[in-house]
Amino acid sequence: MRRRDFVTLIVGVAAGWPPRAHAQQPAKIAHIGFLGLTPAASHSSRIKALRAGLRDLGYIDGKNIVIEFRWAETVGQLPELAAELARVNVDVIFASSSTLVEAARQATKTIPIVFAAHADPIGIGHVASLSHPGGNITGRTMLLTDLVAKDLEMFKDALPQVARVGIVWNPTTPSHPPAVKAVKAAGESLGVSLNMVPVTTVGDFDGAFATMTRDGLDGFLVIASPVIVSQRDRLAELALAHRLPGVFATKDNVEAGGLMSYGPDFDDLTRRAALYIVKILNGTKPADLPVEQPTKFELAVNLKTAKALGLIIPESFLARADEVIE
Repeated sequence: MRRRDFVTLIVGVAAGWPPRAHAQQPAKIAHIGFLGLTPAASHSSRIKALRAGLRDLGYIDGKNIVIEFRWAETVGQLPELAAELARVNVDVIFASSSTLVEAARQATKTIPIVFAAHADPIGIGHVASLSHPGGNITGRTMLLTDLVAKDLEMFKDALPQVARVGIVWNPTTPSHPPAVKAVKAAGESLGVSLNMVPVTTVGDFDGAFATMTRDGLDGFLVIASPVIVSQRDRLAELALAHRLPGVFATKDNVEAGGLMSYGPDFDDLTRRAALYIVKILNGTKPADLPVEQPTKFELAVNLKTAKALGLIIPESFLARADEVIE
């Protein structure tokens, strides 16, 4: 196991993390709406992270707060579930990513909405600016458009022989079109030929991998989305079956058997998003809470998968990794 802090500093506005002893207690039981896509079991670590962040600030689910969970099996179900949370008049809606935020935004202009890993809040129009969000939406961003370019760069560093890469993306995810544009620019810069592989439902993954194999691609890059996290085991199985190395944005995918990932710690982003919820419950307006950006990014490599694919990862690259799974 090789570890090293791999820290990327990105200009952000710190929201601060007050000591637990200073957390204000609510006068009544607050209701937090949790809008999710795919079954809860797929996001168990994120749920634990949110509860841990709230607990650190003195808010315990079932004691002085109640979390109302709504899980959609498809993107098409999200607007109805978001509207349901608005109708029961929860105090805050937690919608982690851009897809979830868009459904919540359509449901309410008054109930505060907090995100934990929004890909592009300004580009999509969910906030006016990072420092002054305006409106009823705020939280933490994962900087997807910058991240996908770095993912491709890391993939090329790990496997210099890679020349043709499939980009697995979801046209229905609001943040993906600008991310595709960014990764195309990175491909030109790196001299890598890219094939766009659209995937809109879970049922499309088999066909996507069959297409990439038929086209003789050297590997693939998956642009992050809630469905990707929920299908991490299936993606790892398909990659091994088709003998295609892949790069992901989340370490979850690598732990499930994917080759490598580069991105922020999503559990940490979720835990820290709890501070926004608490500040809102204590009277701060979302418009006055600056969007915070990640400062630490993790590189993870699954050597077991690399060996199964017959790949050799340079020692110099492995030395940069925060986690190497052997």
